Amino acid sequence: MKKTAFAFIAILLFTFNLHAQQPDKIYMPNIHGVKLFLTGNQDAYPVIKLNAVSSLELHFDDLGGGIKSYNYTYVLCDANWQPANLSPFDYLQGFTQGKLMQYRNSSVAKTKYVHYQALLPEKNCLPKLSGNYLLKVYLNGDTSKLAFTRRVLVLNDMVAVGVKITQPFNTQLFRTHQKLQFTVDKTKLNINNPQQQLKVVVLQNFRWDNAVMNIQPTFMRGNAYEYNNETSLVFPGGRPYRWVDLRSFRFQSERVDSVDQNIVPFNVWLRPDMQRTGIRYVSYVDRNGFFEVSTTDVNNPWTQGDYANVHFTFVPKNINALAGRKVYMTGELATGVCDDNICELDFNADKGVFEKTLLLKNGYYYYTYVTKAPGSKNNATETADTEGDFSETENTYTILVYYRSLSDRADQLVSAVTVDSRNLTQQ
Repeated sequence: MKKTAFAFIAILLFTFNLHAQQPDKIYMPNIHGVKLFLTGNQDAYPVIKLNAVSSLELHFDDLGGGIKSYNYTYVLCDANWQPANLSPFDYLQGFTQGKLMQYRNSSVAKTKYVHYQALLPEKNCLPKLSGNYLLKVYLNGDTSKLAFTRRVLVLNDMVAVGVKITQPFNTQLFRTHQKLQFTVDKTKLNINNPQQQLKVVVLQNFRWDNAVMNIQPTFMRGNAYEYNNETSLVFPGGRPYRWVDLRSFRFQSERVDSVDQNIVPFNVWLRPDMQRTGIRYVSYVDRNGFFEVSTTDVNNPWTQGDYANVHFTFVPKNINALAGRKVYMTGELATGVCDDNICELDFNADKGVFEKTLLLKNGYYYYTYVTKAPGSKNNATETADTEGDFSETENTYTILVYYRSLSDRADQLVSAVTVDSRNLTQQ
């Protein structure tokens, strides 16, 4: 009787922990520099084919001192990133957890850390269903000692998607926004109730803070479902992302104002970022928010790259224009160093500016500023007040199609198509 009660309590605690965990979140303050990407390409989002082995690279640093034992597992989630009602044995092949065996102490760098890395998925812990997976990394095999989480998309490519990007019909948005139209071919799917069985998610530059979810087809013609909504599929164009070159703390790039190397970690002050609303549009190549760990001073940026406290400053033209709004930084930089998809800036009333200090590793970073009004719809962020919006800005759009048969208990990811707004080339 006692054993049964204990097992029941353990299941309840495990379920509670699953629901309490958030995607792309860092839980331990000693964890920094988290990167998860397709092998060999730091600018590639972790979308892998079903049954693919060693397709992803995982990297992170532990600045807490000493070598520790880290484990990992995957949690299958539905299209809304809620844990699926399945046992891990239903969606994982082999063991339900793995151990990170590859680590190395930093060298050369003034800031000491232990670098951990892995090639995932491994054969002995492999997702066997397609869908959304939450990669969890935790300490000493104890899932309650969670270090961080990251999203992984496992694709079983069954559905063709045709995409078109145009300007909106609304004349007020014609020069500032981009509209997405696409068609989903459901020939290979057995759909009786599209509202329940088919779910579509659209991401701009792989951002989840402004993802469009629960989109319904505008037209259904035979096996083709057309999505052509003038409200939910219209995105602000924004501007090319801001950038900062931190590949060296000895040689200052043009965006760096000063560096203090007398303390460890170093202090790096960047030149102030001015509000770009109303400023003439200038086009340049960016990485749509990704950052790259790299350095010009040493050979191996992963184990020899150094850290610095980097001070960002956002200067509004008129602080009264931002009254009632909070200012955030967003981009992969946020999920790499913050505990959320966006980093909130602090307002310095004496200077009339917004400020943020982030501990960053040597690398090349792209980021942008956004605002959020209290009580905004779906907690959405906007670029209009910080960067300005332009329809000619180059952005990537990713269409994720999820399908659930009448016998399934989880959403399958049956299509993941990424296109560029400039040339519509599928990636």
